[in-house]
Amino acid sequence: MANQNFNALATFATIARERSFTRAAAQLGVSQSALSQTIRLLEERVGIRLLTRTTRSVAPTEAGERLLATLSPKFDEIEAALASLSDLRDKPAGTVRITAGEHAAVSILQPALAGFLGDYPDITVELIVDYGLTDIVAQGFDAGVRLGEQVARDMIAVRIGPPMRMAMVASPEYFADRPIPLVPQDLARHNCINMRLPTYGGIFPWDLEKDGQEVKVRVEGQLVFNNLGLRLSAALAGMGIAYMPEDQVLGAVAQGRLVRVLEDWCPAFPGYHLYYPSRRHHSPAFSLIVDALRYREQV
Repeated sequence: MANQNFNALATFATIARERSFTRAAAQLGVSQSALSQTIRLLEERVGIRLLTRTTRSVAPTEAGERLLATLSPKFDEIEAALASLSDLRDKPAGTVRITAGEHAAVSILQPALAGFLGDYPDITVELIVDYGLTDIVAQGFDAGVRLGEQVARDMIAVRIGPPMRMAMVASPEYFADRPIPLVPQDLARHNCINMRLPTYGGIFPWDLEKDGQEVKVRVEGQLVFNNLGLRLSAALAGMGIAYMPEDQVLGAVAQGRLVRVLEDWCPAFPGYHLYYPSRRHHSPAFSLIVDALRYREQV
């Protein structure tokens, strides 16, 4: 009975965290009908409904939230205890889950991991691209990546990238019959390529600064995207002015395929940091990845 109770509680916690029988079934490797049966028997055993189900969503009831809040730290301790056993192995092993935005994933994480993973064949990295400010503890991630100013104070933050700059660019063809903007206010007369991010709940504003004067510009345009590649290709195609991480456009600027404008309004700011909770026990595999990603000044 003890094993049945533990399995049922673990099943409930997975469904409650995933908010989906489908995702929980895939994660646990069982059928949705088996999960439904397990939850039904658990609810009968405790005498109260733990999950509210609709045709489109699953959410914990008040009792379910209370139970999940009690169970989560216990399961974290069990997972930490199991992970610590890898200390006894000759080679570090295990899966490390990281969430990051597209730019950090492509420009920093993937290149660093390409060299790292070859030396540690028993380590697996699951990298999930997400533009939202993900709760890494609630979503079961070992770490996340954010810009320095976005990291919560109760997290350990490790710098993994250099300072960043943004760049406003458009193709020479776009500017062939349009004036080049000289001040941020001039952007109002241009077709600007916007980006929508869940972090901001709307269109991503262009944060500009010069000589201590900060301007948050909300530009207009015919195109709105949610990734880097489409913004860059649209700018190269002459479809408007894009606001991009500098490293993504320097090559095209050097080749004359893009023209950079208002460069003096784009100062450097703190770059990407890996962040993770201080209270959680970390496996040797995780510690190795943190060290591999740590940014080191070029001498």
